Amino acid sequence: MADVNRGKRPLSPHLSIYRPLWTMILSITHRITGVGMALSITMITWWFLALATNEAYFEVANAVMTSVVGGFILLVSLWALSFHFCNGIRHLFWDSGKGFELETAYRSGLVVMVGSVVLTVIGVLVVAGVF
Repeated sequence: MADVNRGKRPLSPHLSIYRPLWTMILSITHRITGVGMALSITMITWWFLALATNEAYFEVANAVMTSVVGGFILLVSLWALSFHFCNGIRHLFWDSGKGFELETAYRSGLVVMVGSVVLTVIGVLVVAGVF
């Protein structure tokens, strides 16, 4: 059936209407890191498949993975994993009904950001052999 009030309904607000809030930025970042991790796991899977295929193909894949661009992608992927992990813990608290107060939500978001950077630095130091 046709909607007779179609032209009279208000338009939904868009991102250009809202002022970016800390919780909104974290939510968008959580979604972007989820997609980014899916793309980076594809790259890592390609590297493992090249390892299983033959030595020449693995040398190509390994050259890509150990290049500056490959290292940057892996570093960003490590941060995305750390961020997704920390924000997932934050969401577990929210699922239990805790942390919805505005100040607590902002503070937990800051903990997520700092925690993700700290976990990334620890991961890089572990890979570098410092620990």
